Amino acid sequence: MAADPVPTEAPAAEPFRCATAARRREDPLAATATPARRWLLVEHPGPWPFNAFASDAIEPHVLAELAAAIRPARSRLLMIRRPGRQVVGAERRWAVLDTEPGREQVWGTWRDSADLRDAAAIVGEPLPEATGPTPTTLLVCTHGRHDVCCAVRGRPVAAALAERWPEETWECSHIGGDRFAANVIVLPGGTTYGNLDADNAVDIVSSHLTGAVVPAYLRGVASAPPYGQAAVIAAYERYGPLPAEAVRFVDGRQVGEGRWIADLEVGQAGRAVAHVVAEVEASERPPTLLTCAAHMETSARAYTVTRMGEA
Repeated sequence: MAADPVPTEAPAAEPFRCATAARRREDPLAATATPARRWLLVEHPGPWPFNAFASDAIEPHVLAELAAAIRPARSRLLMIRRPGRQVVGAERRWAVLDTEPGREQVWGTWRDSADLRDAAAIVGEPLPEATGPTPTTLLVCTHGRHDVCCAVRGRPVAAALAERWPEETWECSHIGGDRFAANVIVLPGGTTYGNLDADNAVDIVSSHLTGAVVPAYLRGVASAPPYGQAAVIAAYERYGPLPAEAVRFVDGRQVGEGRWIADLEVGQAGRAVAHVVAEVEASERPPTLLTCAAHMETSARAYTVTRMGEA
C-alpha cells in the first residue's frame, strides 16, 4: 500500500520591492532628479523616521526656522550620517552647499538645536565665490523607514564609496526616486545617479570625478527642471564623454501640452562652447506601484528628447 504523500509547504511569495520591479520594467532614469539650488545638510545618526525631520533630533521651533529659510532659497533639507557605526553623543556637523560649482561651502557643528540657527541664517544668503577647488560631497540615500529599497540597496553602495572616499561620503535621508535605488548625488553640481550597486558605484563615481559623466546611470542634474534634465542627459550621450558641468541647462520654455524647448551650452576645456537646442516631450507611463509602501498604482512621467541640434 502506497504511503500517503507528505504535504509540502508552498514557497513563500517574494516580497514586493519597488527597485527590483522598476529594473524589470526598465523604468527610464532620465529626468527624475530632485531640482534644488542649494542643500542644507544636518548630521544626525538616526534612526530616521519616515519623515526624517519629524523626529526629536531638532526642536520644533528650530525646525520651523530651518523650513522657513530653505523655501525662498529653493533648497533641499537632508539628514546625513557617516556609513557604518555611529558615535552617539559626538559633535555633529551641518553644511550649506550650492548646486552651482564655484561657490564656497559653509560647514559648522552643532550639539543642540539652537546651534542650527547659524545654518538657518546662512542658507538664505548668497554664498561667496570659491577661492580654490570646491570639495566633493557624495550623498547616498539609505532612508530605510521611507523605503526598504533605499536601505537594502543604498547601504552597500555607501559602504563601497566610503571605503574609497571616506571623507566625502555620507548616507542621507530621502531624495526621491526610491525605485531607482541605490541613488547617489554628487555635489557640487547636483548630478544624480540611480540604479547603482556595490559592484558598479565606485567605477561610476570615479569616472564622474575624473572627467567622464556616465549617462547610462544618470537621473539628471539638480540645476534643471525635468525636461531640462532629459535634454542634458541626451547631450551627454551625443557629445560625450564629457566632464561634469560640461553640459549646462541655460533656459527653456513650454511650447505645447507636454512639450518644451530646452537651451543648453555644451563645452569643455580646449573646445568652444556650443549652443544646443533640444525639443522634449512628456508622456504618461502605465500606472504601477512606484514605492515599496505604495497602496495604489500611480503613473510616472517619461521625458523624451525628440530633436536636438546646434543653434
